[in-house]
Amino acid sequence: MPESKTRKKKVVPRAERTAAADRPSPPWLAPVMVGLMVLGLAWIVTFYLTSADLQLPLPWIGRWNLAVGFGLLIAGFGLTTRWK
Repeated sequence: MPESKTRKKKVVPRAERTAAADRPSPPWLAPVMVGLMVLGLAWIVTFYLTSADLQLPLPWIGRWNLAVGFGLLIAGFGLTTRWK
C-alpha cells in the first residue's frame, strides 16, 4: 500500500512566534469590553422595564431594542477574545 507524502512545515524561530503572543492587552480594551457588556445589559433591562405601558421614550424602535442590546453584548464578548 502506498504511503502518503508528509508535508514539510515551515520552521519559525521561537522568538518570532512568541513576540506577538507575549504582547499585553492595550489599556483601553478592558474598560471598553466591560462597558459594552454593561451597556448592552442595561439597554435590554431598560427596554423590558419600559415596555410595560410606562410611556418612557426608549421603546420607540420596538423589538429592535433587543437587537441593539444583544449587539452591544456580542461586541463586548467579541473583545474578550483579544484580552490577555
